[in-house]
Amino acid sequence: MAIEQAKVFVEDLQRGMFVSRLDRPWTRTPFALQGFYIRDLEEIRQLQKYCRYVYVDVVKSVGDVGVRLRKITRAVSQQEANAPASRQPRRVPVAINCKPVLISRDAYAAPEPAQKEAGKARELHGRIIEGMHQVMVQLRSDGPLPTGAVNQVVTQLVDSVLRSPDAFSWLARVREKDEHTYSHSIRASVWAVVFGRHIGLRRQELVQLGMATLLKDVGKLYIADEVLQAKVRTPREELEYRRFVDNSVRLLSADPNIEQAVINIVHCHREQYDGSGYPRGLRGGQIPVLARMCGIVTFYDEATNPRGAEYPVPPSKAVAKLYDLRNCAFQEQLVVEFIQSIGLYPTGTQVELSTGEVAVVVEQSYKRRLKPKVMVVLDKNKQPLPKPRLFDMAADDDQKQKLVARGKKTLQEVGLVTVARDLDPGHYPQVDVAAIRDQYLFENNVRGMLPGILSRLLPNR
Repeated sequence: MAIEQAKVFVEDLQRGMFVSRLDRPWTRTPFALQGFYIRDLEEIRQLQKYCRYVYVDVVKSVGDVGVRLRKITRAVSQQEANAPASRQPRRVPVAINCKPVLISRDAYAAPEPAQKEAGKARELHGRIIEGMHQVMVQLRSDGPLPTGAVNQVVTQLVDSVLRSPDAFSWLARVREKDEHTYSHSIRASVWAVVFGRHIGLRRQELVQLGMATLLKDVGKLYIADEVLQAKVRTPREELEYRRFVDNSVRLLSADPNIEQAVINIVHCHREQYDGSGYPRGLRGGQIPVLARMCGIVTFYDEATNPRGAEYPVPPSKAVAKLYDLRNCAFQEQLVVEFIQSIGLYPTGTQVELSTGEVAVVVEQSYKRRLKPKVMVVLDKNKQPLPKPRLFDMAADDDQKQKLVARGKKTLQEVGLVTVARDLDPGHYPQVDVAAIRDQYLFENNVRGMLPGILSRLLPNR
């Protein structure tokens, strides 16, 4: 198979090349997320400002440069084909005839502040945990599933996310000390509903998607623990593991109260866009849209919360893995929409600002995902601030841009603040994200939150 992407240093770029990947996340640059053709020297200069190298799509590149690239990569591919296989082949995007998913941007009203919804969300989150506990108890005793109660809490979850996605995103993002074995399914169902809200799914579809994502793993109860816990499975163990999908379908099909649409999502959520998934090897449009979405949120939560890890991983790393699998495991359009729905820096993410300070994202700016509200907790020397401060990056940016537009200051003078990077959750152990969440969401004002946070940030005296 011919190489489809070539790594090219920015000083070697030429007009006609199609840039398909950067050496950094797209969302940290002004370039189009889906890639673009180089049409003039100005675009090359822009790339040189942000990148050291990029990846060029050999097939899409046009003109003389495209012909040369294809000749070179065919020769390299032949050399690799003759060399001994020392690693698994890289998955490459495939061209599949699949209709775009209909997106409705304005299906729902603008989100309410997270603090307004937080109390209801926390109470409901506890009821979802209890509902999943009852599901497991009933499965172990061969009793009927409490699907009526589960459907009720999922419906309420949908209504809560429709009002304020950030309130439940906080609960999904922050790992609690008393984690439950089914917490992955709960988190994934939250991401699924947030995703569905973003693209404008109807309320009934949101309930079906949330219900299916919550119950998709019930069949794992019948898989041996050593198979479930194995970091690397033998082919025989992998076959046994994959039976959980059919187990889940069998259990859910036995309940007349569960809609067929929910069962279909569960049955297909492990299928992959290029046909490499299971249990039936469906591809492209053969996979229901809601099942494609369920597969994406399942992958994202597993990537951010790897089994056995002490801490979650930064969202940007999970997003990068997900984006690399566009049009391989997952439909590119849906991958892009999901990334936009949660933002590169979801609520609860620890970030380092361009000022050197460390902050925690407390709420999204839904029209400007790279400019969230943050709680700044460490100064540029990474020492706890005497008074953590709430900083609205979007509002600050707007104010400074107005000064520039009026000619009163230059961009260099106003000093726009950006997110430099997101951080590993364990990078600064003195930052208690759960405490910041609770104080931000459940106190009436920011002043009331300072003592609780400071008691966790400042060293013991």
